[in-house]
Amino acid sequence: MKTVALLLSSLLLAATAHANEPAAVAAKPDLGKGGAISSQVCAACHTADGSRGSPANPILQGQHAEYLAKQLTEFKSGKRKNPVMQGMAAPLSEDDIRNVAAFYAAKTAKPGFAKNKDTVALGEKIYRGGIAERNVPACAGCHGANGSGLPVQYPRLGGQHGDYVEAQMTAFRSGARANNPVMVTVAAKMNDKEIKAVSDYIAGLR
Repeated sequence: MKTVALLLSSLLLAATAHANEPAAVAAKPDLGKGGAISSQVCAACHTADGSRGSPANPILQGQHAEYLAKQLTEFKSGKRKNPVMQGMAAPLSEDDIRNVAAFYAAKTAKPGFAKNKDTVALGEKIYRGGIAERNVPACAGCHGANGSGLPVQYPRLGGQHGDYVEAQMTAFRSGARANNPVMVTVAAKMNDKEIKAVSDYIAGLR
């Protein structure tokens, strides 16, 4: 019995010591490695620094690192569907994803401009006040008054390409993009004119 008691006592001490150990700290992102991935893997579509490339592709400069990492992880797993991005994300490790996301987040996004002055008022109304009769919430409620967004859940929108925002809203509405249930529900209640207007307004938001 004494042997059993000593064994139990030793196990308890070991467990207590392990519980008191400091939690492992995640490695700090390596911006140099992130920049190399950007240049070697991402530059063809997003430019080497994630700046204002083709309107069909998102501007990555200044985007929240947590949000970018989430999207890359979901492309890799197939939760977010896009054949090109799934192929690009597939070989990236967790460290690669963290590094390249931090690289883009460390950049300062350049301002954009709305293109259609005839729909700016409608776009602003939807962004700031939603569409009450259809229970469409104001975009500003989640993405911020100036489009700054919230890390992980809500991306920075201010200055983003209007064409890209419109394409994503349309994809949410059709169900082609389904990795955010809130946006699927919101977009389902909006028509083409409203999506186009708010997307163009977002392009000039700052």
